[in-house]
Amino acid sequence: MLSILAYSFMRNAFIAGILASVIFGMIGTFVVVKRLVFISGGVSHASFGGVGMGYYLGWNPLWGATLFAVASALGVGLVGKRTMQREDTAIGIVWALGMALGALFMSITPGYLPTMSSVLFGNILMIGRIDIYLMAFLTVVITGTVIMLYPRIQGVSFDEEFSKVVGVRTTVIYLFMLVLVALSIVVLIKLVGIVLLIAMLAIPASISGEFTHDMSRMMVLSSILSLAFIVTGLYVSTVWDLPPGPTIVILAGIVFILVMAVKRVSVAVRGRSHSVG
Repeated sequence: MLSILAYSFMRNAFIAGILASVIFGMIGTFVVVKRLVFISGGVSHASFGGVGMGYYLGWNPLWGATLFAVASALGVGLVGKRTMQREDTAIGIVWALGMALGALFMSITPGYLPTMSSVLFGNILMIGRIDIYLMAFLTVVITGTVIMLYPRIQGVSFDEEFSKVVGVRTTVIYLFMLVLVALSIVVLIKLVGIVLLIAMLAIPASISGEFTHDMSRMMVLSSILSLAFIVTGLYVSTVWDLPPGPTIVILAGIVFILVMAVKRVSVAVRGRSHSVG
């Protein structure tokens, strides 16, 4: 295990994994508790349009992805809050339009481009220093936000109507958190890619929710699980020469299935013991 850290790209990958686990833990918990998994999926896929536009215009694709992700997150959030349009309809449109625009821009961009699979499925082994700095900055921003606004975030997540009654500006908090979700998606694209991001936002937090309903504990446990999945997936992918992004997500999915299976069996056993008693 330690021998692979002799390579600088592996050290970068592990540092990125540590930072990403905090982001997945905190933002993923908000996404799961607030039931924003579908919105996160729409935002992550919409960002592909920005990646394609960035390549076409000669920009850094990260800036294009940021523009599309933040705009789509705010757009969907405002649709859900202020119009009669069904939110899931808006998400579906944003999802499809972003993917279509990304494919179109990349097809008409001259010259050599990275393969679409590298954008869609990521490659944590290609993480560089700039990516680590961005992840570190976002980790500090998210951690600071959660610490300062935790009661409001918790209120918006569990009981938005009551929070509004007691004077919390719920729409502002909600939209601000959506922006953080969008920025997290953009920064983490290189880690596991657009397609797999939604899994890493949802799976660790969903597993954590099976063990605790306290939001702060969910964030901590989800961060620990995310780190375990990333480190183990990196090691397995290196030893068996597998793509790291899919390996990390498949490992997380297997653990999720096992946890749910064990829970179902334990519930059935307890129900049977009560009926016998």
